[in-house]
Amino acid sequence: MTISEKVAYLKGLADGMELDKEDSKESKLIGKIIDILEDVGLSVEDLESEVEDLGDALDVLSEDVEDLETLVYDDWEDDEDDDDVLPFPTELGDDFFEVECPSCGEDIVIDESALDAGEVACPNCGDKFALGFDMDDLTDDE
Repeated sequence: MTISEKVAYLKGLADGMELDKEDSKESKLIGKIIDILEDVGLSVEDLESEVEDLGDALDVLSEDVEDLETLVYDDWEDDEDDDDVLPFPTELGDDFFEVECPSCGEDIVIDESALDAGEVACPNCGDKFALGFDMDDLTDDE
């Protein structure tokens, strides 16, 4: 039951009790309260309708944004050349680092001498690859 239906029920009860026909202060007060409730109920229904419309508009915009993301990011990912992206080592501590082999995806643990050389041979697949890093990024603990 909506608010307007509940207010209409109250109005019907008041009419059935013949409150409008009496000139008492209480009946006038109850009549005014019911009128205000009726206005509030209509306002709430209008707001609910507007919220529903806004929700529908938001759904349409969300779908449009998804379509744009698909177009932009799929094209961007297709244009991206994975060979240009060098693996970046992660510091493990005690002068050891971990890096992922771009060929087979295996995690490799290397030492600082391999970092200095700038190139690593994967023990899993045998491919050699360069490391993409800046020593300042690895030692910038301050």
